[in-house]
Amino acid sequence: MLGNKAATTIGPESWRNSTLKGIKLSQTIVQKSDKSCDVGRSLDPLPHLRDTVAQLSNDEIHRYTREVRVIVAKLRESLLDTNEEIKALTRGKEALEKALEHTRKDIALNKDSQEVRVSRPAREREHDGADDLLNAERAHLLNCKKALEAQLRSVQQQLQVLDAARRRLFNVLNERSRVMDLLNHSLSSASAGSQSAPTGLGRSRTSMDGRLSRLNDLSGQPDPLGPYTPEADQALVDAQEARARSAYLRRELKDAIDRTEKLQKAAHKSVNDGLTQKVAETITLKQHLGVGLGENRHGIHRAQRWYDATDKARGYTMGPVAYSDIATRERLDRPMVKVFQRHPGTQLPEAQEIIRSGDGLLQSLSATSRNIGLLKLSQLRLRNDIKGKAMASSVDGSIIRLRRRKSDHRWTLGEAF
Repeated sequence: MLGNKAATTIGPESWRNSTLKGIKLSQTIVQKSDKSCDVGRSLDPLPHLRDTVAQLSNDEIHRYTREVRVIVAKLRESLLDTNEEIKALTRGKEALEKALEHTRKDIALNKDSQEVRVSRPAREREHDGADDLLNAERAHLLNCKKALEAQLRSVQQQLQVLDAARRRLFNVLNERSRVMDLLNHSLSSASAGSQSAPTGLGRSRTSMDGRLSRLNDLSGQPDPLGPYTPEADQALVDAQEARARSAYLRRELKDAIDRTEKLQKAAHKSVNDGLTQKVAETITLKQHLGVGLGENRHGIHRAQRWYDATDKARGYTMGPVAYSDIATRERLDRPMVKVFQRHPGTQLPEAQEIIRSGDGLLQSLSATSRNIGLLKLSQLRLRNDIKGKAMASSVDGSIIRLRRRKSDHRWTLGEAF
């Protein structure tokens, strides 16, 4: 009985089960701990985690800054191109202002020419072809002035657009360059390499082309949080459109200036040729008037000689004024006549013929005197016409000299402009 009692447990069953349960729980925890250690060996960070994470962060920063440097290079290149386009358009604007100034000077010269022509004598102020040419020149110059002014306004507006694009590029460039304080700037290094050694130029240009080709890969995907932001994309697009519009405007500007200069020269030459022809015609008419005046003077002299001869002949016909001065052979009651008139019907027509002849000579004197008066009036008219032609040719000649003297536009405008 004692042996059987020794083989059986003495402790209570619950006490035993509690102990076994604790042992089993401890084994389970040990297995779980071992499994956790095994998982930790494969998944837990290594002791050099800080260095690894720092290296990964540095790699990410380096990648990001390199991509940003490519964007900055493109922004800087676009900024330089925009600056050059602004310079070119500014030079075009200066040329346009010069052409506009020349047009205004030509308008002022046209106005002065018309005002000088007003000083011609009243007889020579009749509207002629030179006036038509001056009016046509003024109309062409006014049209050119309006076109150039409109072109100048377009250029000024385009310069403002380019300036706004340049400021936007500059702001985006500064914003993108904020992460490049510890990196070498690509364009400045390329420029330095190109200035230092000619052989480095090819390498710098090749590396730049590689960065720009990489930019083309990046530029298709603007990312607000990436290197190539929508603001940078929009700034580049706006600057490119502004430069394209400016280049087109510069071509239009050059064509407009060339057309204006050709039109101004053609109109100026046409007016000068017209005035020269008018002066030549005036001088020709003046020469004809001189010939006519000489013929008129000769006619006056001939008529005056005829008048003097007729007056003398009338004096001879009428005889002496005093009866006592009449010779016996000239008297109507001379002895021969008295003896002849002793018979009836022997009246002589001598007295009537003398009276009729005197009247005829008197009429001839009156007609000759009237002709002399008309010739003198004609002479006065010819002299006045010659004087007017001389003044008109002098005025037109002074206009031609004025226009030729001021054709180089090396003079300042008055207060009118």
